[in-house]
Amino acid sequence: MTLASKEINMQNEQQRRAALVYHAKPRPGKTEVIPTKSYDTQRDLALAYSPGVAIPCLEIEKNKEDVYKYTNKGNLVAVISNGTAVLGLGDIGPEASKPVMEGKGLLFKIFADIDVFDIQIDAKDPNKFIEAVKAIAPTFGGINLEDIKSPEAFEIERRLKEELDIPVMHDDQHGTAIISAAALLNALELSDKKIEEVTIVVSGAGAAAISCTKLYKAFGAKGDNIVMLDSNGVIRRDRENLSPEKDEFATSRDLNTLDEAIKGADVFIGLSKSDIVSPKMLLKMAKNPIVFAMANPDPEIGYDIACKTRDDIIMATGRSDNPNQVNNVLGFPFIFRGALDVRATTINEAMKMAAVKALADLAKESVPEQVNLVYDQTRLSFGKEYIIPKPFDPRLITTVPPAVAKAAMDSGVASAPIEDWDRYKETLEGRLGNSQKMVRLLHDRAKSAPKRLVFAEADQMDVLKAAQIVEEEGIAHPILLGNKEVITDLRKEIDFTADVEIIDPKDYSHINQKKEYAKLFWKEQNRKGYTLYDVERLMGERNYFASMMIKNGDADAMISGYSRNYRSVVKPILETISKSKGVNKVAATNLMLTKSGPLFLSDTTMNVEPSAKELAKIAQMTANTASMFGLEPIMAMLSFSNFGSSRYPQAKKVSDAVSLLHRGSPELIVDGPIQSDFALNKDLLQKTFPFSSLSNKKVNVLIFPNLDSANITYKLMKELKEALSIGPILMGLSEPVHVLQLGASVDEIVNMSAVAVIDAQSKNK
Repeated sequence: MTLASKEINMQNEQQRRAALVYHAKPRPGKTEVIPTKSYDTQRDLALAYSPGVAIPCLEIEKNKEDVYKYTNKGNLVAVISNGTAVLGLGDIGPEASKPVMEGKGLLFKIFADIDVFDIQIDAKDPNKFIEAVKAIAPTFGGINLEDIKSPEAFEIERRLKEELDIPVMHDDQHGTAIISAAALLNALELSDKKIEEVTIVVSGAGAAAISCTKLYKAFGAKGDNIVMLDSNGVIRRDRENLSPEKDEFATSRDLNTLDEAIKGADVFIGLSKSDIVSPKMLLKMAKNPIVFAMANPDPEIGYDIACKTRDDIIMATGRSDNPNQVNNVLGFPFIFRGALDVRATTINEAMKMAAVKALADLAKESVPEQVNLVYDQTRLSFGKEYIIPKPFDPRLITTVPPAVAKAAMDSGVASAPIEDWDRYKETLEGRLGNSQKMVRLLHDRAKSAPKRLVFAEADQMDVLKAAQIVEEEGIAHPILLGNKEVITDLRKEIDFTADVEIIDPKDYSHINQKKEYAKLFWKEQNRKGYTLYDVERLMGERNYFASMMIKNGDADAMISGYSRNYRSVVKPILETISKSKGVNKVAATNLMLTKSGPLFLSDTTMNVEPSAKELAKIAQMTANTASMFGLEPIMAMLSFSNFGSSRYPQAKKVSDAVSLLHRGSPELIVDGPIQSDFALNKDLLQKTFPFSSLSNKKVNVLIFPNLDSANITYKLMKELKEALSIGPILMGLSEPVHVLQLGASVDEIVNMSAVAVIDAQSKNK
């Protein structure tokens, strides 16, 4: 076995182990059922179950439609499989398919706030499968069929759609079809080609390929212009024993191979296997070819190879590391969201076509800065490398579901039509307040340009675990600082085998580096009472050493504070790292990921009793930090009073800070003094203080009048599980250096690592 193959095997084993631990710990599986009603008192329990539960039961008996009023049916989807065609694993059985179905349920929840029960049915016979699904259907508002082999999948979906009065969709068929159709419409527009005229070659004849091609025909593609291939070559009319699905796309043209079929073709659709399209084949295609190589994990032809072969190509794949990813998550959560919200009795062609058009049109609109930042783009705009929206685009939930819902209404399959569309969109926006989505945004943005990150306490197990995750996920390139012997032993314990730099500041081998840092430090600090000897001794301390690494350009960012008092960690940093231009005092903010969305709280760790001028500066720095995360800052300056109702010095200080901001930074949306309930309750604020610049806006930055109030608030929110906290995020330093809270968890360290990397990206480190 070669060294390279050994490394691959180790990586695979690490990934295997990480996947197993992820699914097993801290509790098995990826989902849980959480009560939505209070259950604290005897009265609550009496209403939840006996005798109170009998009342809605009787109401539903009188009117079956009231089940949507009194139960979770209207927001509950079943993800159902028999495990006969699971990913690329094949027929692995219903039990083995369950992790995939749980994962699908997770995606439904995080992207569209739809609850899911995953159900595995031990039945390969279509009739038995159909009967089982029909028997449990009253529980659900919709059914998502998943990973069922062809051709049985076609019959199962067709019959269930005919025999049930709730939305049914086989995502393997229609998900890829909907996303790729949106991409195709936009690609054709960019190529100045018409769908009625182009020739299309489809490699693959499974459920997805058949469904894709049918949908293209619905948008105008001509059957005579389509050539489909399966494992036996071109599907010709003279072939025997064709299934009805394949027979629809059989060609009378004298073609046998992909090489023959692709000659002169305008469009290639790949849903087959990797590396079957060569550069020579690509060169045979028509001018401005459109190639969707969607085989996973490896496409029919690599993205880079294809683009190097043809500079006029428009290329899409199923991979996230290439532009134009055809990703089903752009479709199914939002299609079901729209269908459920109008209680559609089916998902029909009109609804699928509406989703296609909504996705296609969204790609042509200006992209929010939040999305640009995640994908490390100066500005994403409609073009060859952006023909479909990105999965993390927050506009998806307010664009696709309304389009689907309206199509359901127009086509007569909506049981509960929407009347107030503005209110509906507000409701959809409210479903975006999922903390994990922001975490994914942070991680993905960090991964777009990972930096050299110093972990100053890498000889602590939790810190080392975080560094391992950061390295494996591609968030940063870790530099491990601490006792080398301890780090080496801990690395063996957790099987952290990656080739990363380890530095022990106390080790003699780094004496020259310490002396270099000492001279640089002393040059700047020699009038503060330090001798050169003092400084050389200080460089043996990890936080001084790490800070000097950043200052000297030997690393890009730094994380510390896990095992030491906050102030003791901050001191060497402030002595070493200069402040940003125009900053007199460093401050800190915590990003709180709440159910209603992200919320920045400042100043949470640094300034005990800031003056009005300092408060104004803290607000400006927090606004800059929020912008760094792609959010438009809407800021409330908090107090115990509202808009001058009190003349106490504490309230007046906040009033003065607001005045300073209005004069010095008129572009900022900021107001106060304001009480926290008015700041966070749009309706209350609009009713009581309609004159405020915060009226009818969603506040996402809270500036507290002092350290007591900010620190207490964020820690209460964190411990009461009202929000996930990321921070404290230091503001006002010229370098990306961040300090953890004492005893931070592994996840918190990983999240702060992503923040440090993003900070380094913004400072062009």
